[in-house]
Amino acid sequence: MTENKFDRRMLDGLVCPVSQGPLSYDADRQELVSKAGKIAFPIRDGIPIMLQEEARSLEDGN
Repeated sequence: MTENKFDRRMLDGLVCPVSQGPLSYDADRQELVSKAGKIAFPIRDGIPIMLQEEARSLEDGN
């Protein structure tokens, strides 16, 4: 079984749907992090889930 990894080149074309700001990739947590929006979007099977209702809040101390 092959692990689907996130293609970092996707970051060039993605912005946070909440803040419209840049995203950074957290490889350990498999998330795209929006510091401006204070949320992190999960990556599942190599695909970022860019829905606000799927995002994790960063305001509770990470």
